[in-house]
Formats: sequence, structure tokens, C-alpha cells
Amino acid sequence: MKSYRKELTLRIPQRRAFLNITDEVRQAVEESGVQEGLVLCNAMHITASVFINDDENGLHHDMEVWLEKLAPEKPHNQYRHNGYEDNADAHLKRSVMGREVVVAITKGRLDFGPWEQIFYGEFDGMREKRILIKVIGE
Repeated sequence: MKSYRKELTLRIPQRRAFLNITDEVRQAVEESGVQEGLVLCNAMHITASVFINDDENGLHHDMEVWLEKLAPEKPHNQYRHNGYEDNADAHLKRSVMGREVVVAITKGRLDFGPWEQIFYGEFDGMREKRILIKVIGE
């Protein structure tokens, strides 16, 4: 069985954003040479997420609004964690959106359903963060 590891390093210039990373994951699968297997893609920070959804601006706006209602950033004093940093809302948003995705690889390609894309969700940006891509298979 083959195993391939790649890290992406990002610095999102704003506090929150959704970034389509599908092309980077596809490239890693190609680099791995795996034809049949799995790819794991996960955020290596507890205030960020990796998830699968549609690449549609209206949906991204709706997710941002929904997440802000679930875990509003302000007022900062509503969260006990914010005695350390003002990012408790980012931890909660990550908990809802998830840490990672696993996608099947078939015939050397990501085996997606219609409209599926891989996204990195940043909830406490403006600093360097990493994403792990791990490919395993034959």
C-alpha cells in the first residue's frame, strides 16, 4: 500500500473565510500515484475546519450567517474561554463544521457526488494555519 503526505500552509487575511481547496487535494492525489484508495484532508488547528459542500456564493453567505447566529463572535465577554484569547466562537464554529473529510479515490480521481467540493473554513484567521492531506491506497 502507498502512503503520501502533504501539508498546505495558508494565511487568510481576514478573520473568517471559506476557501475551495479541491484543486490542491486533487493535485496531491495525482502526486501520490494512488489509483484506488482514500484521501483524508484535515485542518490542523482547532479554530478551522475542512468540509464538503457546494461551491455557491449564496450558500457560503448563508453558512456564515447561520454560524454567526449559533456562535456570535461578540460580545467577547459571553465566553469563559475569552479570558485567554478572543476566539471562543471560532472553536464552537469548528465543532459544528467538523475537522476533516475523507474522500474515496477511484481510478486516480476524487470520487465525488454532483456539486461536491472540499473547503477550508477559517474562523480565526490572520495567522498561518496548516491543512494535512494524507493519501493511502494502491
